[in-house]
Formats: sequence, structure tokens, C-alpha cells
Amino acid sequence: MQEFNSPLEAFNHWVINTPEKIFLRQPIDRNFIEYTFAAANDEVRKIAKGLQENGIKPGDHVALLSKNCAHWVMADLAIMMAGCISVPLYPTLGAESIREILIHSDSKAVIVGKLDDFNKQKTGIPDILSIGLALYDTQLAHSWESMLNEYASIEETPAQEHGDLMTIMYTSGTTGTPKGVMHTVGAFNQLINTSIDQIKLPDHPRYFSYLPMTHIAERAGIELAAIYRGGPISFPESLATFAEDLSSVQPEMFFGVPRIWQKFQEKILEKMPQKKLDKLIGLPLLGGLIKKKIRTKLGLNSSMANFSGAAPIAVSLKEWYAKLGIEICQAYGMTEDCILSHFNLPGANKFGTVGKALPGASTKLSGEGEILIKSNCLMQGYYKEPEKTAEMYMEDGYMRTGDIGEFDHDGYLTITGRIKDQFKTDKGKYISPAPIELEFLKNNDIEQICVVGTGIPQPIALIVPSAIGRNKEKYELNDSLLMTMNLINPDLHTNEKISKIVIMKEEWSVDNGLMTPTLKVKRNRVEGNHNHMYDEWFKNNDQIVYE
Repeated sequence: MQEFNSPLEAFNHWVINTPEKIFLRQPIDRNFIEYTFAAANDEVRKIAKGLQENGIKPGDHVALLSKNCAHWVMADLAIMMAGCISVPLYPTLGAESIREILIHSDSKAVIVGKLDDFNKQKTGIPDILSIGLALYDTQLAHSWESMLNEYASIEETPAQEHGDLMTIMYTSGTTGTPKGVMHTVGAFNQLINTSIDQIKLPDHPRYFSYLPMTHIAERAGIELAAIYRGGPISFPESLATFAEDLSSVQPEMFFGVPRIWQKFQEKILEKMPQKKLDKLIGLPLLGGLIKKKIRTKLGLNSSMANFSGAAPIAVSLKEWYAKLGIEICQAYGMTEDCILSHFNLPGANKFGTVGKALPGASTKLSGEGEILIKSNCLMQGYYKEPEKTAEMYMEDGYMRTGDIGEFDHDGYLTITGRIKDQFKTDKGKYISPAPIELEFLKNNDIEQICVVGTGIPQPIALIVPSAIGRNKEKYELNDSLLMTMNLINPDLHTNEKISKIVIMKEEWSVDNGLMTPTLKVKRNRVEGNHNHMYDEWFKNNDQIVYE
């Protein structure tokens, strides 16, 4: 595979050498609209010209507000082609947050694509150049389609130098206010070329994009990887068609957060209970056919590399998938290090760890056990936040991750907690909740969990049952959860033992603000909503308490 020096160089290579090869596949009304590299290039260059003709200059910041779709990718390329810096926004943001980021980022324009309810977000767009797409019914002062008709293609492709600022990516905000992480062309270039070398895939691999491209893992691992490899990207039409669309694509690499892997498992077990599944896949010959059928139905029969990231994944869940012939490799990285960090890889995959450091990344532990990382891909800083930027770096150039970890003798890293997630019970001892939560998540009746305990004698577990758990009788669910708690507690230190399980009334979701767009629990929001009840729940005589 040829090595490129920038995203535009890679894109132009495929436009010249494989112009009629499919690049983007966008489903509309259950039909895939396909864009070849040549067709995408035509739209990218015309939109870039339109930006310039409307007063946008090289170096200006241009925002992008959209769910994943073909036009997200084309808009990103058009922003680069115009010599501008992209500012992607999460498509689930409310109007107030959109306005705050657009103003803070000094965005001079915004391109708005596919959204679920743009009418509620529209008021967040200030008086800047605003471009919508009629295809997705995001009507604004300017339309993508009219610009295609009005402007000729930009002829010159700007040179992307490694030191050039390419994007400002606002974090999803598990804690605190989102910060604008600045990354250069060179950071992404090194990451993508390294990942291509490390993750062996066929030429022009098929990709399926559904996690927010605003998040660095999806943007780098799917969008930019596809641009560098010349592979087609397909998108789901909606949540309702997700399973059908994924199954039809059969991507050759798949990335999912733990919640997605849990959901897949739930759907399989709803149709085939665990005992029946175990019996069938254990049969000679027939077992292999059944496993292949399940993988095909999921859409993962052709996937040569399956990754999980963004949050810890239970070893038991990875072992469950391994029995189906699906190897899940846990990876570790953050927006600030451009995810050039630690990866498990197919064939070099140690369950319970997040893998070894990738080439180009150097890591060590601080005296407190915090993971520190150094590479050429570290962020240039937080936009307009020099003090917060300084707090992230050590004197020797290593960056703080905020995660606590340990290395084994083979160099594999295990995350044991997060500094900000640690809490003290009223006994005054720190507790890291993540390892305890992972043990609980071995129980298929549990979908979400948050172990808390600030201000009470012993920690308690706030639990959202899974679909499997919700379908059980109350006494069955209670027995299942108590059995799990009683299995876990003997292995915990005295101050860590879980005293109560509290069943939550509602699921934690992006819509109610209790999960990030990348499906991580917002611990601070969950605690903020419930900490006034901790004492009452703790004093309840029952071990299982219903909210």
C-alpha cells in the first residue's frame, strides 16, 4: 500500500488512479446512492470554491454539523480543499451548545448535513455563512445543491504541510465543558500510516460508519483510513435500518464501543437463549455453520479486524464473541493524543489489556500510577485555553492521560481506573469504580452501571437492566443481581464491597444527557442527578432497591 503525506494527497491519488471506484454509499429511502471518487471530487471542489467565493479565506475555521453521511466526508474534504480548518460538532448537541462552540471556535461558516431534528438546533447558528443540504432537509441561507450548480471547481489543491493545523475537535465532555483539541495534518498522517502498517487489511477495504465522525476514533479509523486506503464507506440510513444496512455491507473492519457489542449480544440471545446457543455451536460441522450464519446476520463475517474502544469492555464479553469466531481487540487512546497510543491487534490480542504501545508512541507511569504518553501526534493544545493546555503536560514533554494503569512483563497495558472517577466513601479511602463495574457487566442482565459512594460508608451500584434483565420477573432479576454481587464482593477490599444495588427507573441515554455521543456514561451527571439519594438508599433494609 502506497504511503501518503496528507489526506488530500491520498484522495487525489484515488481520484486520478481509480476515478470510477465507489468511495461513498449513502442510503436514502432504502436505496444506496453511490459516489465514485470522481463524483465526490467534483462536489468537493465546487463546495471549496463556493466557500472561497463567499469570503472564506485559507486558515479560516469552518464548522461541520451532521450525523455520519456521505456529505460529512465530502464537506470535510471541501474544507481542506479550501485551505481551511474544520470544526466538527456532535450532531446531538442542543442549540445553546452549538452556539457556544461556534462562537468559541471562531467559525466563519458552518455546513449542516443529516440531522434528526434540525429545527430544534437551528437557532444555535449565529450570523455566519450557513450551508444546508436539501437532500437531508436542512434548509439554510445557502444550499449545497445550489452551490454545486453555481460554482466551478477549484483547480489548485492546497499543499497540506505536516505542521499545518487541520482541525479543532471538541471533546464529548464526560466531565466539564468541551475543550477544542487542535491537531495538525502531520499528527493524523503519522497515525493513519502507522495504523495501515499495523492493521493488515486487503486493498480498498469496505468500511461501515455509524459512530459519530466528530469523535477522533471514527474520524481517523474510518473516514481518514478509507481516504488513505481508497476503500468505500457505507452508512446506515437510520437506527431502525442499522442491522439491515450493516449486514448488507459486510465491512472488512469494524469498530464498536462496548455498548454496541452488548446490544449485539442482547439481540442474539433474545432469539437464541444461551443454553441453546452453547449446545448448537458445540456441535461438529453444524456448529461452524451456525457461527457463520450469526456472523453474517450481524454483518461481521468478512471483518478481519474488530475493535472496541472509548470505554472498558468486559473480558467475559470478548470471550463470548470469541466462541462465535469474532475476535474483539480493545484499543486505547484519547482525542488529545490523536489515538496514537495502545492497541491490541489480531493475533496479538491479550484479553483484559488495551494492548501494546504503537510504533511512535512512548509511555510510562507517574509515581501515582497515571499513564503518561509522548509522541509526535500529541495535540497542539486546547484552542484558546493555554492554562488548561499547560496542565496536561509534564516538564519532559509527556502528556497526562488522567488514566491509571499498569504494564505486564510483555508490555501490555491494563487500565485500572481513572483519576477523576475515583471517589471516597465517608471512611476516607479512595475507590476506583471501573474494575468493579466491569465485573458486574459480566452479568447479561445489566446494561449500564455506575458504582458510587461519596459521603456514605460503603459504595452502591446504580444499575440499568438490559432488555434480557427487564424481561425477567422481578424476583428473577433480583436473584441474578444479588448472585453477581455476592460473587464479586469477596474479592474486593473491605472499603470497596458493594452494599446495595439500586435499579434505575430510566435508561441512561444521549437524549437525557446521561451518556456522551460515543455512548460513555457521564458519571458526573449521573451522580449529580442521584447523590441526594445515596444516604436514603444506603440505609434501606433491602439489598436491592428500586429508584
